[in-house]
Amino acid sequence: QVQLVESGGGLVQTGGALRLSCAASGTSDSNIAIGWYRRAPENQRELVAALSRYDTPHVVDSVKGRFVISRDAAKNTVYLQMNSLKPEDTAVYYCNIPTRQYGTVDYTKPLKPWGQGTQVTVSS
Repeated sequence: QVQLVESGGGLVQTGGALRLSCAASGTSDSNIAIGWYRRAPENQRELVAALSRYDTPHVVDSVKGRFVISRDAAKNTVYLQMNSLKPEDTAVYYCNIPTRQYGTVDYTKPLKPWGQGTQVTVSS
């Protein structure tokens, strides 16, 4: 079974940058579709960005132009580069895989139980 481990969070000032990593293991497939999600205090978990197994990226409007999702297939790791961070980006960030890897992929239906995530805190 695929195991995912998030890392790279931290405390930054407004305007700063962080790069989150989602390392996949337990699979020989180095092109799995992966989504990045976040959950801010008192908010529901939301999809932030996704990368299809064909490396087609998707980012939500609130982070468009600031966040970039990419993959290093050799390391079986998907990154979320977060630039121009704002206090409203403060959240625990998680990665997960969609229920389906092919055809119509719905990233709002993640497959695995949520891990611990990685905390991102942006100070004003």
